[in-house]
Amino acid sequence: MEEIEQEFELAKKVMQNAYEPYSHYRVGAVLTGESGKKYTGCNVENHGIQAICAERVAFVKAISEGEKKFKRIVIVGGKSSEALEECLPCGYCRQFMSEFVDSNFEMIALENGQMKKYKMQELLPYGFKF
Repeated sequence: MEEIEQEFELAKKVMQNAYEPYSHYRVGAVLTGESGKKYTGCNVENHGIQAICAERVAFVKAISEGEKKFKRIVIVGGKSSEALEECLPCGYCRQFMSEFVDSNFEMIALENGQMKKYKMQELLPYGFKF
């Protein structure tokens, strides 16, 4: 669990980079590739287009660097790193991630102040597939 705790702390750190002038809600994510490399992401808002969520930022960074297989993603969110809330991926992110992972991919987020693991199949049981 130590590695996941380190990823949790890194996600809290990277959430401080969020650009969130509209929602004032920060999200940080750490995606771990099968290679062991970590890819971070934070949410980036824009009034002209849909916000880019932290999860998608992390995936796009990883894919653009050649990583194609993934172990897990750790996600944190809230008004600040001291006021973390339950923060699961939005529906758009769940569908986006499902393109690149299998149904056993782990998503780790807070539930009642504790880290909890979710499988992709739990959070997106009927995702769109060709």
